Amino acid sequence: MRPRLVIMLKEPVAGRVKTRLGQDIGMTTSAWWFRHQSAALIRRLQSPRWETWLAVAPDTALHSRCWPAQLPRMAQGQGDLGARMARILRSSKGPVVLIGGDIPGVEQKHIAEAFRQLGQQELVFGPATDGGFWLVGKHQRVPHGLFENVRWSCPTTLTEAHASAGAARVGKVSTLSDVDTARDLYFTEVSSITPKTRTTN
Repeated sequence: MRPRLVIMLKEPVAGRVKTRLGQDIGMTTSAWWFRHQSAALIRRLQSPRWETWLAVAPDTALHSRCWPAQLPRMAQGQGDLGARMARILRSSKGPVVLIGGDIPGVEQKHIAEAFRQLGQQELVFGPATDGGFWLVGKHQRVPHGLFENVRWSCPTTLTEAHASAGAARVGKVSTLSDVDTARDLYFTEVSSITPKTRTTN
């Protein structure tokens, strides 16, 4: 069984995805950015070394045409972010690495390193610059209580997630940035965030 990379995605609908970014640059523009950013990320990360799956939300978007039709999909299901991530990690008996679609700097080398870490560790995290994490992976078993009582989108998110893993052996990969605000776009050197408009002569 090949290891599995799962990319968590929301349907790129204005007002429903990247709403914090949308408060800075407009909801339509932020949805446009996420659609194109996640499409580039999916293309870049596909590899014969692992299966690539999409975990989509809402569940009604399971058959959306927004994403490559050839990639297998699963619904994220109900619950908070921690409950959904734990469910996805349990979706395969072998190694699973889970990421979001809003990390411009992620490359295949980062995913390969996470799977290498899982050869020796039970869990692996990819720290984010804001105190959270952009990647989580498990080797075989998901520790009981993983992600319980974790406060999301705060400077201690990674610390609390690590603590929720109990005595599990935990590795780490490179620190990267996700994009939640216009400031994040600036620091990840995303140079164009405005959709091209059609002009007439």
